[in-house]
Amino acid sequence: MIQKTSLPIEPISVRIPEACRLTGIGRSKLYELIAEGRIEVVKVGAMTLVPYASLKDLIDVGRGSANS
Repeated sequence: MIQKTSLPIEPISVRIPEACRLTGIGRSKLYELIAEGRIEVVKVGAMTLVPYASLKDLIDVGRGSANS
């Protein structure tokens, strides 16, 4: 019998409210970062999706500059 392990699945993208919750960034600041091109978004109809990798990159870049 093959055992399946429950590994957490990383989302491909999240909506704006979830992006705010995950990063701790307020909605207005998140939209500023989007306008500056520091966070990418994907529009699907009226829905705005934020690639999860873009949020991780933002935090990684911030951590790198804090360590310099």
